[in-house]
Amino acid sequence: MQIQWNPQGIKLTAPLYSYIEKKLQKLKRYEDRIVAAHVTVQHDPPKASLNKQAFVVKVHLSLPGPDLHAEDHGHDLYQAIDLITDRLEGQLRRRKTELTEKRRHESREAKGEVHSGPPPE
Repeated sequence: MQIQWNPQGIKLTAPLYSYIEKKLQKLKRYEDRIVAAHVTVQHDPPKASLNKQAFVVKVHLSLPGPDLHAEDHGHDLYQAIDLITDRLEGQLRRRKTELTEKRRHESREAKGEVHSGPPPE
């Protein structure tokens, strides 16, 4: 998976790069055909002074079919990264379930196991 970085208002260190990369690699458990990930990390210092969620992490996953997008905010950058990967895991899990159910339904239709009419009495 190719990862494109776009830090805005923050300098990403090597440990941050490796942490984000490690978290994104775990997503391959749900979809191994992820082509690329575009990661945007933003820091808004005025929000940090107001004790609000100053870090924003946005991720765009490119894969066959519709792409996935997610955005999350956090007080701590690591917290925001964890939240965004949890959100993406949920989206990938839901997508995998939908595709599996669709394939099962099509297979049952082909075998003639699925009846489209009202249930027999």
